[in-house]
Amino acid sequence: MGWLGRLLGFGQAAQDVGGAVETVAEVFTVNKTKAELAHRAQAMASLQQYGAEFQNASTSPFDRFINGINRLPRPILALGTIGLFVFAMVDPISFAGRMQGLAYVPDPLWWLLGAVVSFYFGARELHYAREGKPPVIHIPTAPEQPQLSTRSADVVEIAPTDDASDNAALQAWLAQRN
Repeated sequence: MGWLGRLLGFGQAAQDVGGAVETVAEVFTVNKTKAELAHRAQAMASLQQYGAEFQNASTSPFDRFINGINRLPRPILALGTIGLFVFAMVDPISFAGRMQGLAYVPDPLWWLLGAVVSFYFGARELHYAREGKPPVIHIPTAPEQPQLSTRSADVVEIAPTDDASDNAALQAWLAQRN
């Protein structure tokens, strides 16, 4: 509204009607702007909470020790399996004796071991599956820069870098220029 509308009070009336329409419309549909602002505020609060958790990260010897223990199960299982193959080749008789000893382990104990290992690795996989895979960011390659050629000090011409034989529009433009 211009100065006349403000002088006569039309501007305020239009704002009042607009506010009333907005209030009635929000009964039937969500105000997307307010919803996005609320979502952003929630995301920022979460980020601040996560940041506060790691702000004063304790690096005491105990924390480093526990973090090291938490990283051990997978390497121990992998290296232990390879170690069994090496042990079988180095001392087959002793290896056979140990394997016969494993045959005496009762089935419920095997089930318990299977459950512990399955829950440990299954929980890790479920955790990563619920989080979703990190987004793959495709970085586009930079387009080729045109080469600049100068005919004189005043005129700068962009010379095409690609072959013009398969581009009819470029051929017509070059023919027009020449």
